[in-house]
Amino acid sequence: MPKFDRDRFDDVPADLDRVGAHRAEKRPGSGWIAFAWAALAVGVLVGAGVVYLGVANNSFQFVNPSSSSTAAAEAPETETTAPAPTPSVTPLTDPSQIDPSVTTITVLNGTATAGLAGSASDRLEAVGWVVGTQGNASERVATSTVYYSAADDEAAALGLAQRLGITDVESSDAFPGAAVTIVLGADYSL
Repeated sequence: MPKFDRDRFDDVPADLDRVGAHRAEKRPGSGWIAFAWAALAVGVLVGAGVVYLGVANNSFQFVNPSSSSTAAAEAPETETTAPAPTPSVTPLTDPSQIDPSVTTITVLNGTATAGLAGSASDRLEAVGWVVGTQGNASERVATSTVYYSAADDEAAALGLAQRLGITDVESSDAFPGAAVTIVLGADYSL
C-alpha cells in the first residue's frame, strides 16, 4: 500500500465538534421484518382481489347442503308419502284475455342461432300476443323454458309454451323486467 505525505487534511483540530449524521449499524434480521410486511401486503391485496372478482361475477353461493341431506338421512326408508296433487291451471290460448300493459312478454335467444328470438316473437305476434322485448340470453341453454314471475301469469305462460311447442314451464324471479320470459334453447325448432 502506498504511503502519502501528510497534508493539511490529515490534521483534525481537537476542538471540532462532530458534524453530520451518524447511522447506527443494522440489526441482524431486520431484512426479515420488511419481507414479512411485504408478504402480508401481497396476501391482503390478493385476497381482496379474489373476493371482489367473486362478488362481481356473482359466483359465491352460500347454500347449506347439510340441512337437506340430514333431513333425507333421518327419514325412515319404509315410510312413503304420496305427492300432493298439484292444482291444474288451464293454459290461456286467447291473447285478447290479458292486458299487455300488465303481462309483459320477453323472448330471449339462448342459442347460437341468429334471429331465433325475432322469429319466435313474430310467430307469437301473428296470433295476437304482444311481445315487449326480444334479445339474446346471457348464456347458452339446451332446453327451452317459459318462466313466469307471479301465479297470475301461469296460465299465460302455459298458453305461450303450448303455442311455441315448449314443454318446460317454471316459476322464477330471475327475470324481474317481465311477467313471462321465454328462453329459447338448443331444442327449439321453428
